[in-house]
Amino acid sequence: MERTIERLFFASRWLLAPVYLGLSLALIILGYQFFTELFHAFQHVIGPDAKEAEIVLSLLALVDLSLVAGLIVMVMFSGYENFVSKIDIDEAAGGDKLGWLGKLDAGTLKMKVAASIVAISSIHLLRKFMEAEHIENDKLMWYVIIHMTFVFSAVLMGVLDRISGGGHRAAHGADA
Repeated sequence: MERTIERLFFASRWLLAPVYLGLSLALIILGYQFFTELFHAFQHVIGPDAKEAEIVLSLLALVDLSLVAGLIVMVMFSGYENFVSKIDIDEAAGGDKLGWLGKLDAGTLKMKVAASIVAISSIHLLRKFMEAEHIENDKLMWYVIIHMTFVFSAVLMGVLDRISGGGHRAAHGADA
């Protein structure tokens, strides 16, 4: 009975596979949004009243979308490898291999996600500062508070990861 339950638990990890497939479909949405923003950026550059602030805001939107897309790819691949199954790419048959694939454990993935969220939040905050004359001061203050909460959380997660994982990594000979 125990063995059957354990096998069922172990097999249930495959329920995550459709979630990661869904993330790959989310990349299609982001790709569409990216090219829509790129089209708008070209309109700002070519337009007769090309304003530097509008061009910069359009480019920041592109950077923001690319960071989110990279975050999705990282979560999709490393989550699948950590929780579902190892991804076997036959390099001899011409398959591409990502250098970091198989090297991100759950703790490292958490830190990379936190760093990406801080970077995305930084871009959003920069966009708000560029539009500051149209935003109420109290709203701008809340944007800064929320961003600093992300920064503080990421730093705290890093400190906790270093404290809790430092001994484990040292025992396995990895860099801490």
